[in-house]
Amino acid sequence: MASKTALISGVTGQDGSYLSELLLSKGYTVHGIARRASLPTSARVDHLLNDATLKERFALHYGDLADANSLRRLIDQVQPDEVYNLGAQSHVKVSFDQPEYTIDVTGTGTLRFLEAIRTAMQHGSKPIRFYQAGSSEMFGSAKPPQNESTRFEPRSPYACAKVYAHYQVVNYRESYGLFACNGILFNHESPRRGEAFVTRKITRAATRIKLGLQQRLELGNLDAKRDWGFAGDYVEAMWRMLQQDAPGDYVVATGVSIRIRDFLTMVFDYLQLDWQKHVSIDAKHMRPAEVDHLQGDASKADRVLGWKPSTDIRGLVKLMVDSDLLLAQQEQKLARG
Repeated sequence: MASKTALISGVTGQDGSYLSELLLSKGYTVHGIARRASLPTSARVDHLLNDATLKERFALHYGDLADANSLRRLIDQVQPDEVYNLGAQSHVKVSFDQPEYTIDVTGTGTLRFLEAIRTAMQHGSKPIRFYQAGSSEMFGSAKPPQNESTRFEPRSPYACAKVYAHYQVVNYRESYGLFACNGILFNHESPRRGEAFVTRKITRAATRIKLGLQQRLELGNLDAKRDWGFAGDYVEAMWRMLQQDAPGDYVVATGVSIRIRDFLTMVFDYLQLDWQKHVSIDAKHMRPAEVDHLQGDASKADRVLGWKPSTDIRGLVKLMVDSDLLLAQQEQKLARG
């Protein structure tokens, strides 16, 4: 079978790095889109860039979801078989502070990608399959468990942008016959998660507290319930969606939700610490509109894709804490000179 070529936006993020590793292991050539920045942003994929055996199969290109011309240019240049749109302004709290930017990149950026693919195929490009990274935040205040039939009730600019993107995918699929899929992924974490997100914020702070590098951790709402899985598992579901005979939309989740308070307890217990001695609540970390309970029903992904998560919440906690403890130990050595 001829090797396939994939184009990934958001390649330098958590999901982009895991997806790149997965596709490369399957023989793909992978091209990633990275925004131009004054400081390096490629840390999560540097091991791929520096691997001499992957020199001809992994590359980064400058581009931006806010720039339609760059997307069309890259599609013409790369000639991908599959496009994975993982790029976004993805921090929910930040979306309240930067709603216009969030809508433009997260929402309209998807439309730009779809239109670039449509026009490329209209002008003779080979068929291109498209994956859109949706979010459980789209369900908002909808009653759990949530599945593909659950009505979206978004409660943030980020969630509204993702809902817009979701329906554009459906529209292009139905109007133009594009093979375009929505993956409605519930919270997925890993040691590569950004430190501004609550799970990584907790594991990073807890390990630093354990080694005396930090004393306090500020958080917001501890009672919100989330369905947390491992990002490395979830990229497998993304890939499987684009291998089907027909496109569709899929919820990807573990089916188990716990409170942030419970996650916090697991992390601190694993380190033999009492979180109540170190954690304080600050209103500045609260959202203007809270999403209380997200819990996914991924039975369709199980039935159609043959996908199941392999990492439970305790395994995820261990994975993240062990990784961040190593970082804290390195930081401690540096601090000691």
